Amino acid sequence: MSKDVLYTNGIIAVREQSLLKDKILKLCEGSAEEAFRILSDSGFGKGAEAVSAHEYERLLSADEADLDEFIREYAPTNVEREYLLSPRDFHNAKAAVKSEYLKLSAEETAPLFAPDGIYTAEQIVSAVKNGDTSALNGELAEAIKNAEELFSENKENSENETEKEVAGAEIGIIFDKALYSHLFKACRRNLFLKKCIAQKADMLNILTALRAQTPEYAEVNYVCGGNLKEKQLNSLFGENGAINENALDGTSAEEFFRTCLKQKNAGLPMTEAERGLDSLETRLLAEHRYELKKTQPFLYYVFRRRAENANLRIVFVCLLAGMEERQIKSRLREF
Repeated sequence: MSKDVLYTNGIIAVREQSLLKDKILKLCEGSAEEAFRILSDSGFGKGAEAVSAHEYERLLSADEADLDEFIREYAPTNVEREYLLSPRDFHNAKAAVKSEYLKLSAEETAPLFAPDGIYTAEQIVSAVKNGDTSALNGELAEAIKNAEELFSENKENSENETEKEVAGAEIGIIFDKALYSHLFKACRRNLFLKKCIAQKADMLNILTALRAQTPEYAEVNYVCGGNLKEKQLNSLFGENGAINENALDGTSAEEFFRTCLKQKNAGLPMTEAERGLDSLETRLLAEHRYELKKTQPFLYYVFRRRAENANLRIVFVCLLAGMEERQIKSRLREF
């Protein structure tokens, strides 16, 4: 079902006036309490009961819930809805399976779940517990089945903590690969989102390769849907397993690969590359923000709000930890 795009864009034009924009940078300049007061006075997180900076998550949760409601009501088509919300389903299914496998209590399990995606967390938990995934999309149902099979294979070693960690990591791989397979299928007719999926898959696979201890481990972790072919990914490793620094020369992923290599060779965490991955959609849309067409204004607005919330979380965590303004601003995502 498609919505009236012109009407939705009119709603967005009004709502954009409430975006924080450069005000986020100003929040980095004072104390956590000052930032909290500015945010509260601006009406951010309306309806949230929070009285101090230590309760900033209440403001963020309220705003994120409001954005979720906007997505569900105004998403132009099911394609945008799937792209924006279905990743949570795969995250929540992974949490549900891990909870079953690790025999976690309800209190231990609750923090593992993200807000609802296309399905509610309760629907997914029920599907995992009852073994009936018929109401879920094919890729999600298959991932749950594969994860449960892995769970069964490792059940006899369930008391072994090392085996638990290994199985948990393997379950994560199953759901990550299934997510990209689902997104590639669900968004194949939307040229912009298809481009995003391909670039994000390439970026994720490059990060996987550079973090892998062996080429074999990297290979089983790669997700589908990227522009880089199997031969190109395999060429990332030399004969002795060392990274081939010229492997992606001339490809669309060369610049990102160079960014990763620079940080890896310096012995630094690849945070700059991760920010590039997290900010991809916002950056691509911002490059043509005066030429956005059809459903793109909707996507740009949603990604900007998500980026603002991610940045606010960074700001408060850093301010409460006593970090300096320069350090905080260097960690912010593109918005």
